[in-house]
Amino acid sequence: MDFKVVIPAHYASTRLPGKVLLKVHGKPIIEYVYRNACASGAQQVLVATDDPRIVEAVQAFGAEACLTSAEHTSGSDRIAEVIQRNAWPEETIIVNLQADEPMMPAENVAQVAANLDSHPRVDIATLCTGLAGEHEAGDRNIVKVVHDRDNIATGFSRNVETFAKSAAQTVYRHLGIYAYRAGFLCRFTQWPRSRLEKKESLEQMRAFEHGSLIHVEMCRSAPGIGVDTQEDYEALLQVM
Repeated sequence: MDFKVVIPAHYASTRLPGKVLLKVHGKPIIEYVYRNACASGAQQVLVATDDPRIVEAVQAFGAEACLTSAEHTSGSDRIAEVIQRNAWPEETIIVNLQADEPMMPAENVAQVAANLDSHPRVDIATLCTGLAGEHEAGDRNIVKVVHDRDNIATGFSRNVETFAKSAAQTVYRHLGIYAYRAGFLCRFTQWPRSRLEKKESLEQMRAFEHGSLIHVEMCRSAPGIGVDTQEDYEALLQVM
């Protein structure tokens, strides 16, 4: 199976600007993300960013970087520009790997790509893991997901109470890694933002409300620490 990984990297993060360039053992966070992506067996790995500083850092460790429009509001939009620039075929499988996940195992990257490839009816594949206690269940920064017996998502929310009536369903922690085909992603980015997308600040709700099928599976390897805040960065330094 051939697939590509695109790592969208935005410099002006609200909570921790420039976080993907923060150093761990002398290397920027984004380099760890890139190395893990390469170890997944991807045919091609590149970074798509809106900032020349990220381009310079990525090229310095020998990786491919693409400077995209600063007008994009999401990583999906950034990836769609890369698809169109490179004229990738519609059926190309692309994994969207977040640039602030230096501990995301290569196995998970390969897993989400394989899940999309093996489910031709599915538009998006993604992963989940268990919620670590009530503190994660109550944290609105942690996205929750439920799915049916066929591993098709039936709901996403930041609020665990959203699923209170679905007692028979286990609520999982959603991981922000996605696989989709190039043609679908380019169509998706042309759709208007949906009501629930605006309410939850979750881009996948746009696909969900349009009737797209989203495959969700428990990740095979623990994802480790993602870096959203200074506290996350300090925790990362303790474990890497």
